[in-house]
Amino acid sequence: MSLGRFTYHQPTTMAEACALGVKYGRDSAYLAGGTELLVDLRSGRKQVCHVISLGDLNELKSITVDEYVLRIGALVPLSDIAESPAVQDFFPALSDTIETMAGRQIRNLGTMGGNFCCGVPCSDTPPISCAADAEVVLTSPAGTRTMPAREFLLAPRVTVLDPGEILTEIRFPSQPAGSGASFQRFSLRRGSALAVASVAAWVRLEGRLIAEARIYLGSVGPTPLTAAAAAALLVGKVSSANLFAEAGTKAASEAQPISDLRGSEQYRRDIVRVLTMRALDQACSRAGGGR
Repeated sequence: MSLGRFTYHQPTTMAEACALGVKYGRDSAYLAGGTELLVDLRSGRKQVCHVISLGDLNELKSITVDEYVLRIGALVPLSDIAESPAVQDFFPALSDTIETMAGRQIRNLGTMGGNFCCGVPCSDTPPISCAADAEVVLTSPAGTRTMPAREFLLAPRVTVLDPGEILTEIRFPSQPAGSGASFQRFSLRRGSALAVASVAAWVRLEGRLIAEARIYLGSVGPTPLTAAAAAALLVGKVSSANLFAEAGTKAASEAQPISDLRGSEQYRRDIVRVLTMRALDQACSRAGGGR
């Protein structure tokens, strides 16, 4: 199938890109890496008359880090993020997450901003970002606003973005001492297969006790789901295989999976249970108090 007919725009400034988005509204789409948008245009899932490339906006292609914040530009290729020493040192779970995604060719083109903005339930970077309490920065002609990553996705393929508004940056706060995170995913084959289910876990330990915990589930709900009850039962307890198993069972009950070609509802719940156990085990190990 062809991509269809559309007018291609290549703005050179953020102001121009935003203005074009406002001008053409819902009849336009922003192009980052194109690994999602081009597929949607070819399949007919998405139809627009204007495609606005962000490729010349070099200010969105950097990774910076200081003592308090890791800032990732929305157009940084996924492979660059995964291989960045700054990311590996500041928040290694993000590098792990990206290494599990698709194949090398896709990671060389795809961007983290695009992974967020496509809004598909099986996107991999939103759950680990939510678990890390990350924020997203949105820029429009009206200015800039910042919000928690967990509030960005509203429904499948629906985000908070207004016409002319662009996700420009993802920010990860400094992780406190005694904390650790992990992302676990399951797909039916290696390579470009979409996740059947995924789990992102974050914990903070005080001595041997779990003082804080966050668990987010991917591919088993319309957006990344917080398994709040599963996380709550961990707090104040010593990490153990039995505790992780209990949390896994609770997380599976909090999932909202559907049945499709990749797996039944019950199959996905079973996978969530196992992935939660694995994610908590690695997160606690990274926090310094795992088994």
